[in-house]
Amino acid sequence: MPEKLYELPSPFEIETGTVLMLEPAWARAGELRAQLLDESYPKPFVIDDGKSRYLYFNVRLMQSEMALKAPHDLALRYTQKMMGFLLFHPRPKRIALIGLGGGSIVKFCHRRLPGVHITAVELDPDVIALRDAFFVPADDERLQIIEGDGAAFIEHTEKGIDALLVDAFDRTGFAPALANREFFENAYTKLSGNGVLVVNLAGDKESYAGLIGEAMHVFDDQVIVISVPDDGNHILYAFKEKYFEPRWRWLHNHAKELRARLGLDFPAFAQKMERSAKLGFARREAIRGR
Repeated sequence: MPEKLYELPSPFEIETGTVLMLEPAWARAGELRAQLLDESYPKPFVIDDGKSRYLYFNVRLMQSEMALKAPHDLALRYTQKMMGFLLFHPRPKRIALIGLGGGSIVKFCHRRLPGVHITAVELDPDVIALRDAFFVPADDERLQIIEGDGAAFIEHTEKGIDALLVDAFDRTGFAPALANREFFENAYTKLSGNGVLVVNLAGDKESYAGLIGEAMHVFDDQVIVISVPDDGNHILYAFKEKYFEPRWRWLHNHAKELRARLGLDFPAFAQKMERSAKLGFARREAIRGR
């Protein structure tokens, strides 16, 4: 780790281990401990329990998890399901991510999809400063991590993104700059012809039901939403491809190939997607959000 993080025994009853913080060696442990406990500490921090590392904005809101023995795997179920776009676009050339977190998806794509170029946009410089704690590789010809506003990046970037993955939250919930029709319109414009938008929807369901409706409006109802019961999230997939009609039987066979290649449970993802599509789950949630 190039820059040593400040270490503090965890003051929390449940989240035991060591807290890793972006603080100088001369920082006062007592003050930091008090700020962590009363949630006034202004920066993201890491808890290392010896088996995993977790990224937090506050102790009530865990952002990322990394198993120390398998740092390039996707530990959280919702991150695995975000990779479901590969069922429809199995060999992307260009992936953009809004929200870095602990870099789980960046690391997975960088290692397991060798032909892809990845750009990750993160608003909070302190999150980027923790990249080494999560073993996120250095920028290279295939990987670029940018400090900036995700909505502004999408507005100004070149067209031709094969997969746009959005996992952007602040301390209060889904990033407000992304929670509007303009963002979805810009995303639609910048996707390639058969590109896929993937959005992690977390928190209070009422707070994001309206987003599903906006996505359905912009993407001409070509939207599938599935639940992630383990994490309490939903994952939204929006498809730019004109006359999008999934060939489910073929996709279920393709899912087995992807599972063998990448180690994720793509057959289960495909089953959930097909069921959701046939039940019209996205449309029902959009109506609820009106």
